[in-house]
Amino acid sequence: MAPRAGTSVDDVFINCPFDRAYNPTFRAIIFAIYACGFRPRSAMELDDGGQTRIDKLYGLIGECRYGIHDLSRTELDDVYQLPRFNMPLELGLFLGAKRFGGQGQSAKRLLILDVGRYRYQRFISDLAGMDIHGHDGDAVTALRKTRDWLANVSRRQLPSADRVSRLFQSFMADLPMLAADLEFDPDTVPYVDFERMVVGWLLSAEPPP
Repeated sequence: MAPRAGTSVDDVFINCPFDRAYNPTFRAIIFAIYACGFRPRSAMELDDGGQTRIDKLYGLIGECRYGIHDLSRTELDDVYQLPRFNMPLELGLFLGAKRFGGQGQSAKRLLILDVGRYRYQRFISDLAGMDIHGHDGDAVTALRKTRDWLANVSRRQLPSADRVSRLFQSFMADLPMLAADLEFDPDTVPYVDFERMVVGWLLSAEPPP
């Protein structure tokens, strides 16, 4: 079933935490998506003061056939003792678009990640029956899950998970030099600039076989 006009079969919406501790996993997922020939999409790519965050999310979700949703952050914060509900909300929006968005949106496919495969049963039991993939908080495991899922839902011939993992490790070894050339701290490269680094490296580097 073909998605509606304006929806890209190459775009992958990433719904995940944006905190420093999660950043290695976020970077690994971004790299895997690009290495497999897709394009990651995230709320971090746009900074439009005239657009509300929820409208931005509506637009991104509507444009993407694929979505990766990581529900890792359920713990209470130190200040207010409240959990963050952004990730479950965005997952709900994606599922709602798939269910009620008409013929084009019904073609959506999604990967749900968490630190443990069955942990969701304790905090979002309405997902019972859905296939949740655990990554144990490990960035390379999340990368491999992303690659294998993209191969499954797209039916495209993609580089193996082993190869994508080796490429990622080689890229991360080069990242300090790449960041220094552009006068960035390698730990805090802005999202859009990090994407450019990944794309440029994949196009020009001579990575391992």
